[in-house]
Amino acid sequence: MINRFSSIRYSYIRSHLYGLFLTSITLLSLLLSIYVIFEPAWLTAPGIFLFISLYIVIGTILSLYAGFKSSGDMKERLEYLSVLITRFANGSYTSRVYFNEEDELARIGNEMNELGEKLQNQVKALRQRADEKAEFAKSAHKAAVIEERQRLARDLHDAVSQQLFALTMMAEAAVKQMDRDSNLAKEQMVEVTKAALQSQAEMRALLLHLRPIHLSGDTLSTGIQKLVDELKQKSTIAFKLNIPSDLQLADTIEEHVFRIIQESLSNILRHANASEVEISLSKPTSELFVHIRDDGEGFDSTQDMERKTSYGLKTMKERSEELGGTFTIRTNTGEGTYIDIRIPC
Repeated sequence: MINRFSSIRYSYIRSHLYGLFLTSITLLSLLLSIYVIFEPAWLTAPGIFLFISLYIVIGTILSLYAGFKSSGDMKERLEYLSVLITRFANGSYTSRVYFNEEDELARIGNEMNELGEKLQNQVKALRQRADEKAEFAKSAHKAAVIEERQRLARDLHDAVSQQLFALTMMAEAAVKQMDRDSNLAKEQMVEVTKAALQSQAEMRALLLHLRPIHLSGDTLSTGIQKLVDELKQKSTIAFKLNIPSDLQLADTIEEHVFRIIQESLSNILRHANASEVEISLSKPTSELFVHIRDDGEGFDSTQDMERKTSYGLKTMKERSEELGGTFTIRTNTGEGTYIDIRIPC
């Protein structure tokens, strides 16, 4: 109630009533002075107070009407500016406001429009840099693929190939010793088994390095679905996906969003101890909205953000801001974690 009476509309009404009060006191003083000094027959004390009372009643009604009427336009224009600031805060930098008047509010509106244009240009510059970075990343990826192939070839030659050669030699020796010394042959077969297990472990390690960590040409919805299907086979978490199949985004945005979701799922698997995870993507207007929720243990964001486990959260925030978006996390101990990301498209 106190905040309501401190609004600009009631400020206008108070100013009118204050003016009425000062005018009434001035008239009352003037009329009483005339009555005391000159004592005219047409002026009496009851007449003075009756006139002042009627003046106050009529003036109060007119002040209330004038206050509401004159403050309406001002209040409406301030609300336009407030809505514009809110849209800027939500990442909608294309919004503008225009006033026909030429006063201070119109000047502020023009400055806000210029600010929105500058913010929009900055977002475009960030997007352009992200595209350039993506091109550089593709070139670096090609070089990394060649280097990885060479490394895998060396590992296959130095580790698996050598172990397979040793396994073959031990197996041949065991066959030759089978009739001569069965105990020695048995010992050699044990060594063969150990060598085979070691080779299998080496192959699993090499295959793990070959696992893709990007979309590899898939759409964002397909890539997320594949990632979730793989996690379903390795965990007991129930996943709930809400991703439009016809969602169309720039390659840079898709790559960053996929990495963000991948990082968030990694954090959930390692730290959240959750039983249900929800991932929702939508594009209601000119921005992409990403919502990730889990019912895990949560954490105290005021204390845990500086810990080593918050590195993934910092990475997700940096990726969101690199696209000109906003990253918001809501969590508390025992209440799960909610991540909301808005990216202008």
